[in-house]
Amino acid sequence: MEAARFTGKCRMEFQAEAKLLLLLQLLWVTCCGHAHIRVERYASIIDVTNGGTWGDWTWPEMCPDGYFASGFSIKVEPPQGIPGDDTALNGIRLHCTRGNAEQNTHVVESQSGSWGSWSEPLWCPGRHFLVAFSLRVEPFSFPGDNTAVNNVRFRCSDGVELEGPGLSWGDYGDWSDSCVKGVCGLQTKIQKPRGPRDDTALNDVRIFCCNS
Repeated sequence: MEAARFTGKCRMEFQAEAKLLLLLQLLWVTCCGHAHIRVERYASIIDVTNGGTWGDWTWPEMCPDGYFASGFSIKVEPPQGIPGDDTALNGIRLHCTRGNAEQNTHVVESQSGSWGSWSEPLWCPGRHFLVAFSLRVEPFSFPGDNTAVNNVRFRCSDGVELEGPGLSWGDYGDWSDSCVKGVCGLQTKIQKPRGPRDDTALNDVRIFCCNS
């Protein structure tokens, strides 16, 4: 029991340090002029605990000032059969609006994997925004064809849940914390193509929350 408490505490401390490092990286990006990111706008970062372990965190992408994500779409590779190499979910796009999906839509995408095609966007009803998310992840198997993230679902500010048209391997983990107002950006963890070795593409996601 004591060992479990210690492990959990270490995991929470590591996640907090990772978030602090990310904010420092964003501050450096802003100061050095490599991207137009206003760090002070972003109120918090939300994540989940069941993301895959492979790959590296890529660059964050943010909605324009005053915009929030009202919808999303995903990049999915269909099942490849035997002896194909499945990668399942390869990317996520946020569709940012000012509360009206019919006008002024701006699409943002962090780095995505190389395989699959993009779905049509799913939208929150009315003038609501995305506020939380959950990932469907296939656990590591050996020997086996690993896929990591298979699907994603988002919760809207009115409580409606939207599930992407991804694949069904693995299970959904817990929901992330909720944004106070809405989602405004994302950052993906991507495994680069590995040639003849097993590919997994998208492994994890961080979501940015804004209040204005």
